[in-house]
Amino acid sequence: MLAAPLEQYLRQLREVQQLSGKTLDAYQRDLQLFCDFLQQRQISDFASVSSHELRDLLAERHAAGIAPRSLARLLSAIRGLYRYLIRQHGLAADPTSGVRPPKQGRKLPKTLDADRMQQLLDTPASEEDSFLAARDQAMLELFYSSGLRLSELATLERASLDLAAGLVRVTGKGNKVREVPVGRLAREAIQRWLSERTACARTDTPWLFISRRGQGLTPRAIQLRMTRAGSSRLGQPLHPHMLRHSFASHMLESSGDLRAVQELLGHADISTTQIYTHLDFQHLAKVYDQAHPRAKRK
Repeated sequence: MLAAPLEQYLRQLREVQQLSGKTLDAYQRDLQLFCDFLQQRQISDFASVSSHELRDLLAERHAAGIAPRSLARLLSAIRGLYRYLIRQHGLAADPTSGVRPPKQGRKLPKTLDADRMQQLLDTPASEEDSFLAARDQAMLELFYSSGLRLSELATLERASLDLAAGLVRVTGKGNKVREVPVGRLAREAIQRWLSERTACARTDTPWLFISRRGQGLTPRAIQLRMTRAGSSRLGQPLHPHMLRHSFASHMLESSGDLRAVQELLGHADISTTQIYTHLDFQHLAKVYDQAHPRAKRK
């Protein structure tokens, strides 16, 4: 009673939904695990399963050390199976309704400390081409100076930059526009880049950062240039968002103003910004030891 409906569902995933082989294998493993569990409980058909059994399954897997992400995938596979059974086989109830997997721990973003950031920005470019060197340096400086997202920098227009005022206007998620400061060193790097940009920019090119052909850079192209800079200057991979995360961490560490950092990053919800309060435990411990009356050593 379990094998036939399961095979029909997997066939639909393979032939109708055309899932990739890797995804299909993951579904098959998770659902076979579910069926093995039911057989151990002497449950011979899917209609006899209740939410109680599903919670037991998740609890057993959790106790066995299975990661919350994998448990969420397992529950998702089972939920997809029951939606199919309700739709195609007239099953009356969905036992997955109301069942939730354990909460996933939030992954902390990777950052560079202040010394490594200085090394990145102050190390001369290995690129001999002055056009690429000036452009990449300006992108690095702006990423870190203003905490921009990769998508925001890729779509940044020349007209959005006010060097005299030290401001840049960016369009973030949900087409929300915000203005953020641009630091002195970033402004100087951008000014050097603008001198190089003139030779290749067409009159109809609005983008601040362009290729030699005068076209805007794709996010992937920018990411590759940042990876190159990280390898040559730091000897490690570098993703544009690492610069944004470092900006947020350093700003919060220095100012302690969560609301201000939220505005600078363009976060709609302050809970998104709060992740940066967990980044530097050593710094927090040092501040505690120095400031708390009962922590000071004689």
